[in-house]
Amino acid sequence: MTALFCSIKGLSVRYGWETALDSIDLDLIVGERVAIIGESGSGKSTLARALAGLLPEEARIEGKISWPALGHAPAPGRDFGFVFQDPGTSFNPVLTIGEQVAEGPRQHLGLGWRQAFARAEELLERVGLPQPKNLMHAFPHQLSGGQRQRVAIAAAIAARPALLIADEATSALDVVVQAEIVGLLDSLVREEGMTLLFITHDIALASGFVDRLAVFRSGKLVEAGAVHSVLSSPANSYTAALIASHRDLSTPPMITGRAS
Repeated sequence: MTALFCSIKGLSVRYGWETALDSIDLDLIVGERVAIIGESGSGKSTLARALAGLLPEEARIEGKISWPALGHAPAPGRDFGFVFQDPGTSFNPVLTIGEQVAEGPRQHLGLGWRQAFARAEELLERVGLPQPKNLMHAFPHQLSGGQRQRVAIAAAIAARPALLIADEATSALDVVVQAEIVGLLDSLVREEGMTLLFITHDIALASGFVDRLAVFRSGKLVEAGAVHSVLSSPANSYTAALIASHRDLSTPPMITGRAS
């Protein structure tokens, strides 16, 4: 029997006269991996930020978001981890990688600095970074884009959250590194039993590892369903056009390996 993790009912987000999200209804199941698909401006990142409580103050919000599995509104860092498109914006440039990954366990798991640093080093190794002990003392600018994204994922899961939100977490990376990051997210979510919300414009990339697709266009949810159902029999013409734009959805890249 499936358990409801999050329920979104009639969610609308407006900025002045502009509607970013329009009456969205969507449920997330515990342990489910859901991809939010859509072009730039479709509202998919607005949805992610609404769930995370990261919308700007000027946003006008209608509708309801409830969290049956948690029993309370989620706390950033503790109940959910957020991986942004540009990992460079997530880091403090004057703090070491070790300090930044260790901060979550220290704050949310009640670990002392020594224990928190040990967990941080363990996580850097787990996300496939070479020489994690040395990287603990490195600064963000000393890492490649792919390495910074792996560190961002390590930091996002450091406090063992129930929900991981990856908002265009691969779009700034080359194709090979994209596939490696997707493979990493897939394995981590399975191992930790997390619920995953994967935000992307790339339906081919997402379709290889998520359970369900939700397609957005112009702030509206135009279609949602199991991956195979949506790919084989899209109910919406926009979804069909997205699928047609990719030559081979049956074998999306799923390369795993060491950090780039």
